[in-house]
Order: sequence, then structure tokens, then C-alpha cells
Amino acid sequence: MGTIGNRYEFVILFDVENGNPNGDPDAGNMPRTDPETGCGLVTDVCLKRKIRNYVEMVKEGCPGYRVYIKDGVPLNRSDLEACAYIGLPVKDSKEAEKVLKDAKKKDDDLDKKIRDFMCGNFFDIRTFGAVMTTFVSGALNCGQVRGPVQLGFAKSVDPILPQEVSITRMAQATQKDLEEKGSHTMGVKYIVPYGLYRAEGYISANLARKVTGFSEEDLELLWNAILNMFENDRSAARGKMAVRELIVFKHDSELGNAPAYKLFDLVKVEKKPGVTVPRAYGDYTVTVDAANCPAGVTCTRMG
Repeated sequence: MGTIGNRYEFVILFDVENGNPNGDPDAGNMPRTDPETGCGLVTDVCLKRKIRNYVEMVKEGCPGYRVYIKDGVPLNRSDLEACAYIGLPVKDSKEAEKVLKDAKKKDDDLDKKIRDFMCGNFFDIRTFGAVMTTFVSGALNCGQVRGPVQLGFAKSVDPILPQEVSITRMAQATQKDLEEKGSHTMGVKYIVPYGLYRAEGYISANLARKVTGFSEEDLELLWNAILNMFENDRSAARGKMAVRELIVFKHDSELGNAPAYKLFDLVKVEKKPGVTVPRAYGDYTVTVDAANCPAGVTCTRMG
């Protein structure tokens, strides 16, 4: 399949029940909230991590679908592969910096060659972009790639009220701890009893064509990753999380046919009459005013 030729905007609706969807390490890992409105927040970085995990799982070992940003793998290890690909094998980052600076003086297309290698081999660079300056110190323009797919923070539809739940640990790590503290240790975990979150995203066909080569096959994989990003990434701390709906707006052109905000405004999420404290997805009504989609834009609901 070729590079995508249409611009997209999309809305993701997902919920959490008795879990912490995205803890804030600067606040004792409490669920992130907007202090002015009390609404819950989930960062774009958190959502992209789930998408990366899904892609790595379903495309394990498939050429072109490796993940650049992953736990336990230093970024410069992948960067050094790019050097070998363009015929400049180096043994470490220090040597790479010198060799690349010298090579760039002889080859004006060196930036593009390395960028194309990284985009072609790593799905998350091809999708989200990346800052790849682990050893070139800005010597190569390919060090920064702006990806065609961009996500904003997710925000809960209504304010959330995080709860601090006390827990006990029935074992100690050492004999000394057991003697000094006894067999029980108290701790806490934070949960959101229920929250429905909304995230909005954008896909630029122009950037896909000019920069990363994000393809129709990549797009299909992205939709599947979004719909299933919590299904194989369970954790007791996150409780019960699920993507409830993915609403996709497709433009019939590369640059788009309407402003994104007008499309997002077509999606309404409201509490049902008589519901004051939502505790389930069924407490909401989700409507998409597809009849008023601007000319040249079609809407598809998935999930």
C-alpha cells in the first residue's frame, strides 16, 4: 500500500473503573487532574506508549514495525544501525559523531538517507516522529522528525474524585525489616471510581508524503492499536480500562476540507437525564452530528 493521501481527525473515548489511568510522579502517583476544573487528564505520552506496546506485540519480528522508544533499549543503539546502513559502521556514539560530521561534508543527502532508514524500520518514528540526536549533537537535520500522527491530552468529560485506598503488605523484604516493623506494612493506592475520557488526534497526509512515508497499512494498524490499546496491557493499578469508541473524520484531500475544531464540535458526550454521578459508560449518551459534516468530510464510528 502507498502513503496515505487523506487528512484525518479522530476522537477517542475511553473509560476507567476503579483504577489509575495515568499517575503523576510529581504528586505521589495520584491520577492527573486539571486543578481548575477537577477533570482528569491522561498525557499523550501515556496513550502513545499503549499504541507502541500493541504494535510491538502484533508485529513482533516483522520488518518495518520495530519500536524505537522502548524500555531497556538505549536510543543510540538504533541510531548506530542507521550509520551501518549508510556504510559508516562505528562502534560507539563518540566515534559516530565525528564520522557523521565528516561524511556530511561529502554527501548532501546524508540527512535524508538516515531519516529514511529510521522511518522505514521503526513504526513509531514513521507515525509519531522522534527526536534522534543521541550522538550527532544537532549535526544532522534528520535528528528531528515530525510525525504525521499527533495526539493531545485526554480529558475526562466530567470532574473526577480520586480516592486514596489504604492497603496492607503481608511480607517484609528482609529479616531486619520484619523484626523492626513487624509483618504488616501499610501503603496506599489511588483510584478513580469511574471516569470517561476524551482524546483528540490529527493525521497529516502532507507530512506522511513528504517526511515519514506513513502508509495506508500503517493507518489500519493505528486504528486497531487504538481500539485495542488496553486489551493486552492490563495492570491492577489501572483497574478496568476500555476504549469505548473511535470516531474518525476523513477528508477527501491531502490538506483537508474543514478546520479540525468544527469536526470535533460535532461529537457530543452528555450525561443521561437523572444521572448526577456517572459510574458506567451507559450513563452517557454519545452523539455525532454526521448530517452536518462539512462537504468533503466523511465520518466513521468504530468500536
